[in-house]
Amino acid sequence: MTLMRDCEGLHRRDILKVGAAGVLGLSLADVMRLEANQPANNRPRQRARGVILVWLGGGPSTIDMWDLKPDAPTTIRGDFRPIDTRAPGIQICEHLPRVASVMDKGAIVRSLAHTIPDHGRATNWMMTGNKPTPAVQYPSLGSLAARVLSPEPGVPPYVTFGRQGAGNAGYLGAAYNPFEVEGNPGAGQRGGVGGQLRVRGVSLPNGFSVDDLENRNRLRAEIDEEFRSLDTSDAAAGLDRFQQQALDILRDNRTQRAFELDREPQALRTRYGADNFGQAALIARRLIEAGVRFVTITLGGWDTHGQNFTALRTRLLPQVDRTLGALVDDLAEKRLLQNTIVYCAGEFNRTPVINRNAGRDHWARSMAVFLAGGGIRAGYAHGTTDSRGMAPANEPCTPDDVAATIFHCLGIDGYHELMTASGRPMNLFREGRVISRLVA
Repeated sequence: MTLMRDCEGLHRRDILKVGAAGVLGLSLADVMRLEANQPANNRPRQRARGVILVWLGGGPSTIDMWDLKPDAPTTIRGDFRPIDTRAPGIQICEHLPRVASVMDKGAIVRSLAHTIPDHGRATNWMMTGNKPTPAVQYPSLGSLAARVLSPEPGVPPYVTFGRQGAGNAGYLGAAYNPFEVEGNPGAGQRGGVGGQLRVRGVSLPNGFSVDDLENRNRLRAEIDEEFRSLDTSDAAAGLDRFQQQALDILRDNRTQRAFELDREPQALRTRYGADNFGQAALIARRLIEAGVRFVTITLGGWDTHGQNFTALRTRLLPQVDRTLGALVDDLAEKRLLQNTIVYCAGEFNRTPVINRNAGRDHWARSMAVFLAGGGIRAGYAHGTTDSRGMAPANEPCTPDDVAATIFHCLGIDGYHELMTASGRPMNLFREGRVISRLVA
């Protein structure tokens, strides 16, 4: 896989990344045991059952994508012009025509802002919905979804294409890390991906069968039986049941079948794009269809300090336009969009003022994101920025608010309490408030 390095030396991968749980199923068993111990709470009405996060790593220039300023001075407005979309009154970049054609199914949040123009910490904030602090490692949105949503038996709850530190489980512990997809989904060989992909925690090592795993578990159970009488807790008594559920994921073929892209018409595969990003998005839809709760796909390379408009026009925007447009359309055609949220975001925006290298630098004081489906209001633009795109002009919101709104649509209150390993109670989102106008 091709690695992208941003200006702070952080690597970005160009394909979907799914977090890793243990190959032998023990951590997954822990996931299920902890899931079962979750107390019932009064929850908002659940509109969505899953989320696909389309992560644009490096800081996309949202002023050139979702919130153009055609009347600003040339040093700000840049090279691109806005075009009308299928949502009346909403315009986006001319290089996003396919997304424009599905804008009646989506929403743009244009008044988003935060205070960290640093890749690592800004990524952490956007991916967790909590401002980073040295005192607590907050879990990613995917890990939170794996923790609080009812799991679908036989499939992993949280999958990513590639690895990213901010996508991990934080204080929830390794049991809620994502299952990580390794390999190149855009290999284009027959058989879906030509055997190029391996899912850590779902695929067994070469030469190791499910029967081998069962025999290993049976041997461990015989040893554990000698000590079972020393621990009479309910958790210990039920451990075998949860290990069995973990084993069921390896037995169940739904996850493996999700990667068999030759089951899809070639025309649809082409529509998504023959590269890693496009094929990963198609797999993401198939994983959601199989019952996975949260999938993250990544396209890197957005750290455009120089030649911003060339990079956007020739490489980045065509990929996003093709794949994001195809994903929203495909989900809608298969009646999955009504209960699946598509969330397209990066860590921050770029500076409204263009620099001497025809680039834009880091800017977190104003930014925009795209959402669709799962209870998100369709054909809607939330908030505005000032005439130069420097800061929100009305209805300002934060990453915490967007995260709280997504989980509200998932049927989970942002004030829902979880416990750290040390027994400290934590709200899902410390400062997050639901953006009521963004909810259908």
